[in-house]
Amino acid sequence: MPSEKICQLMKLKDGFDQIFKKMKVTDHLKKAKETLFSYEILPPLKGASIQSIYDTLDPLIEFNPPFIDVTYHREEYVYENRKDGLLEKKSVRKRPGTVGICAAIMNKYNVDTVPHIICGGFTEEETENALIDLDFLGIDNLLVLRGDPIKSETYFTAEKGGHKYASDLIKQVDGLNKGIYLDENLKNSSNTNFCMGVAGYPEKHFESPNLNSDLHFLKKKIEYGAEYIVTQMFFDNQKYFDFVKLCRENDINVPIIPGLKPISTSKHLNVLPHRFHLNLPTDLVNEVLKCKDRDDIRQVGVEWAVQQTKELIEFGAPCIHFYTMGNTDNITKIMSNFS
Repeated sequence: MPSEKICQLMKLKDGFDQIFKKMKVTDHLKKAKETLFSYEILPPLKGASIQSIYDTLDPLIEFNPPFIDVTYHREEYVYENRKDGLLEKKSVRKRPGTVGICAAIMNKYNVDTVPHIICGGFTEEETENALIDLDFLGIDNLLVLRGDPIKSETYFTAEKGGHKYASDLIKQVDGLNKGIYLDENLKNSSNTNFCMGVAGYPEKHFESPNLNSDLHFLKKKIEYGAEYIVTQMFFDNQKYFDFVKLCRENDINVPIIPGLKPISTSKHLNVLPHRFHLNLPTDLVNEVLKCKDRDDIRQVGVEWAVQQTKELIEFGAPCIHFYTMGNTDNITKIMSNFS
């Protein structure tokens, strides 16, 4: 007899299938006659309700996004004082629930979702179980990532029994798509049908020695089964244009979706280059420094992103992917220029 959890997941999947016809990200891109717009959201902090997600998405749904990405944040560790005077290491997961959030978004808005699947913090078996849950729910789009090091690490450390590289995680997903599970003795195992995207870095990943090396490993990910690329945010479109050209010259021919994030505070001038290892154009920095308050800065960010978007559409970008970071009023202002 199937477990109660599996029965519940299958019922949810059947409900989703009846409500709307699911599509792969790549199918959305092939079907589109013009540039699409998609969004990426953060899960709510632990203890917050799903309503916070709905409040974030409600203003954006009217622009008919073909899919919505939901990020995953791995656990962090804190040290607490024990009564005996020693320190106790505790795991803290501040933003849980990516799978559940994806299911809730599909159910409420009838839109495809793309959960982020990461290496960090998971064994191969835990990853397989999560992928099975997603398959049962009818969630068949993934963005496959290695993930960042936790704050206490200088470099990324794989979970014992987990993957060290995104390419290995891609191989595992591709294996499931072919009916290959960790337990080789399974009989009559079913094939999953995941469409995988991966990250691309127009200004190279900060751990890569150079962009050519970065492209070498990006190409491997495509060879292992990834079907499209979403770029890290950038503020100079020439970085994207050059990146696309280099990819094509290296026989990386899948769709490349540019990722954008509008500047919204003066702190972004320092935080974004530090956290995401990117450069900010001098003209943008100067405009932000002229601003008298936060509202002025947000307006500069909106105008810069609108201009970026227009140029990217003219270039022929298949989709513009906005990193919302939990704030959507500026994204809504940008989108109003293209509705």
